[in-house]
Parts: sequence; structure tokens; C-alpha cells
Amino acid sequence: MFKKILIANRGEIALRIIRACKEMGIKTVAVHSTADANSLHVRFADESVCIGPPKSTDSYLHVPSIISAAEITDAEAIHPGYGFLAENASFAEICNSTGMRFIGPSPESIKQMGDKARARATAIKAGVPVLPGSDGVVTEENSAIEIAREIGFPVIVKAAAGGGGKGMRVVLEEAEFANAFVMAQTEALAAFGNADVYIEKYLLQPRHIEIQLMADEKGNVVYLGERECSIQRRHQKLIEEAPSVTVDAALRKEMGEMAVAIAKNVKYRNAGTIEFLMDVDRKYYFMEMNTRIQVEHPVTEMVTGIDLVKEQIRVAAGLPLSFTQDQICIRGHSMECRINAEDPVKFTPSPGTITAFNPPGGPGIRVETAAYTQYVIPQYYDSMIAKLVVYADNRDDAIMRMKRALNEFIIEGVKTTIPMHKKILDDPDFQSGNISTKFMERYNNPQK
Repeated sequence: MFKKILIANRGEIALRIIRACKEMGIKTVAVHSTADANSLHVRFADESVCIGPPKSTDSYLHVPSIISAAEITDAEAIHPGYGFLAENASFAEICNSTGMRFIGPSPESIKQMGDKARARATAIKAGVPVLPGSDGVVTEENSAIEIAREIGFPVIVKAAAGGGGKGMRVVLEEAEFANAFVMAQTEALAAFGNADVYIEKYLLQPRHIEIQLMADEKGNVVYLGERECSIQRRHQKLIEEAPSVTVDAALRKEMGEMAVAIAKNVKYRNAGTIEFLMDVDRKYYFMEMNTRIQVEHPVTEMVTGIDLVKEQIRVAAGLPLSFTQDQICIRGHSMECRINAEDPVKFTPSPGTITAFNPPGGPGIRVETAAYTQYVIPQYYDSMIAKLVVYADNRDDAIMRMKRALNEFIIEGVKTTIPMHKKILDDPDFQSGNISTKFMERYNNPQK
């Protein structure tokens, strides 16, 4: 087992990894920008190294500084968390080449599954259903329009190297296609340095269902049930839950085995997530793979009782999985609300100083945060303040517990999305499980 791990991240996920390491008897190294000098992940790590000024490209994305920090502190492994360098194959290669273990999949797996067009081809090879779409990347507008006509509108143009909703354009009719195609290419190039896009059929009212995987270096791959992530805005998830109200035991097994087939096809190791879109008839289609731990991993931990971050570390150290597929049991219901420093109506960022901070408590409540009273939310990074996670015996009780927790959660000094979450939880369609990725279109337009 590792003696010391460097965490190449910040905020709540860095703190989450530090806690797992402490419980495993592993020393930790925090890296931080000058803007994060007073952050909790810096305070609670055994050692800390400043790696640059606030701008991400000069600190959390600056590979030489991170590698240097690992070398001078004698770290044996690097955990990237999520975001920043977590799905950067070059970073994983550099870590491994310098003798430090990258706690994640192999660089080859990241490359293959990080490119959405290649990931789609991998899913097809593994026999997993995919939406009708282009055969790989499409570069020419004339070819693209012909493919779109063949698929049938509506379609979606998607960045091959993308994520987080960037480089995506939904096209409802042919007259809109040419402009959307060019815009998607332009945005993809600006966001990812890669203008490649591909085309897929667009589902009008889909659910977003994802399967959590864990794999070791011995070739063992297991699935840990599904998460429902349909409540999202501009492709950014807002509320996640496990299990999904629309997935029964038979469908869970079928989707889980499909996800495992993809992972085995690329000799995957460590934590990963296969994301599916599901139509109103419960037919599901591969969308993409996230080759890292997910923001919403706590809901899976709550219903399975398995610490995914500890398992990541164990697997990276060369140990076999500590459980088998037969030992995975889904119990109860868990739900997560992402609490962001944003205007809950305009969704504009609200950085500043938190003047009062009182997280909720009581049975079944888990708060993942690095915030505190007088904490200054930097303008340079993601606006998430906390992940509020609840667990209960069933979904109805989980909703009631989440409502209670949101009412207890006091954050003053900045605007937050807590009012938005309260409104969603009071919605009859949400309460009945009648949701899709289009749910939030009604938030500011109740007539829809």
C-alpha cells in the first residue's frame, strides 16, 4: 500500500480523498494556488505545496508544478479527483513515467474512452446499443447535413473531445443545421483545442442513467448499480439519486452487464462511469464514459456501503477488488443536491465571502464541502459550495429528509441554489419520478 499520496485537486473532492487516506493510514500532500492558501484541504493534509497563482492554467492544470510537488514530497501516487487533470491521458502518462502511480485508469483507456467518437465505436464493438449517428468524426458541412438527413431530425452535434455540455448543439430542423454545426466546431476548438464533432439522433424526453463501475488490474470488473442524473441544466447535473425509479432489478442487471462489457473491451481499471440515455419505453443507449470518480459518487456509496475512493486507492496499489458482483446489494435510497454559489433564478455566479455557514445534520445526512464561515469563494473555479447528500429507506423518505436538510442549511453572504432545490423537490412530477433531462425547462417557464 502507498505511504504517501498527493492530491492534484482542490476543494471538497481533495478533502474527501484526504479523509479516505487518513482512514487508511496514508500520508497526504495537498497542492494549492495562492487563492486557496486558506482552504480546508490545505489545512487537513499532512503537507502542502503552493503550485502557482489563482488561474487554473498556472496552478491546478500546470503539470510541471504538480509533478515537482510530488517529487519534493516523495509522494508515491497522485489522485486527480475529478475535473482539472483527471481525464488527461498525458498527465497520467507523465505520472507513471516518473515512478508515481496515477490513481485512475491507464492512459490508453483515457484516450480511447475520452474521445466520444472512439468511445461510441467501442460500445458498438462490445454489443451495447447506441443512438443512430455518424460513423466517427464529421469534418465537412456537406457530409454532415447528409448524415443528419439520413438519421432524421432532431439531431445533436457533439464535440468528440468534450464534456460539461460544451461543443453541443441540438438541431430540431434542417434549416438550423449549418449554423449549429459550425458553432459546435468553434466552441469545441475553443474549449478543448479540438474541433472534431460527430452527430447523433436526439431524444426529446430522455432520462440520464449512469452505471458506476470498479475494475482491478486482475481483470475483475463489477457494476454498483445506477444513478439517475436527469435533473440538469445546460447539461450540468443539479440533483442525482440512486437507485432510479425507472430501473428494476432485471434492467439494472442488463445495463450493468453492458457497462462491464465496455470496460472489459478496453481493459479498464479503477473507477469509471458509463452514461446512458433512456427513452420513454426504457430503451437505453450508450452516451459516453467518464474515466474518473464522479461528483455524484456519494449516492452510490450510501446505497451500497462501499467507499469508492478507498477502493480506487487499493486498486491503484495493485490489490484486487475487495468485493465481488454477488456481494453488491442496493439498499434504501440516496439523493444529492449540488449547492452552488449562484443566483437561483439567473444562474449567474455569486462569488464572495460566506458570512454564515451552518450545514445540516441528523440521521442520514452527509455534507461534502470545504466551505466555512468567512471562507472566500474564489471567482476562478467551479461555483459549487457543497454536495448535500441524504439517505433513507425509500425515495419518498429521502425527499422529505432532503427538504428538511435544505431548510437547515444556512449559507449567508452569497446567493445559492438552495431555493431552486426546494422548488424542485416540491414539484409533483419530481416527487412522482416523472422526470427527464428536459425537466428544468419548466423551472423558469411553468407553462411548458
